[in-house]
Amino acid sequence: MTKSAKKRSVGRSPVPAAKASPRTGSSNTRKGTTAAVASNRAAAVSEQAAVPDTKVKKSDAASKQSRVLAMLQAQGGATIAAMMQATGWQQHSVRGFLAGVVRKRLKLTLSSKKVDGTRVYQVVSGESGKGPTGQSKRQAA
Repeated sequence: MTKSAKKRSVGRSPVPAAKASPRTGSSNTRKGTTAAVASNRAAAVSEQAAVPDTKVKKSDAASKQSRVLAMLQAQGGATIAAMMQATGWQQHSVRGFLAGVVRKRLKLTLSSKKVDGTRVYQVVSGESGKGPTGQSKRQAA
């Protein structure tokens, strides 16, 4: 055996028979596992039913997003600095929230104006976003 072969075999230990994969056993051992797998699946389904779905988010009154939306719907609007202070987000995160969530996902009309050298953002009341005024550029299949 060469030196390099000895070095490779030093770090490895043979796998004991007790730790062999379950597929290497006889077909008799697999019959008992299907019932165990079925009972584990039933238990997992009941556990999932007990745990609330995290993908469906309720609008929490104290969430950061709801605080920013309340600031934007206020009479005077809100600056990016004020939204950063209220949420702890960085400037690029606030801008991304305004573009991605407020404008695109919620389809709210967001206006901005400069007041004393600072930009103030506000959700325009009345019509909430753009309606289906134009046709899609994509062709139907």
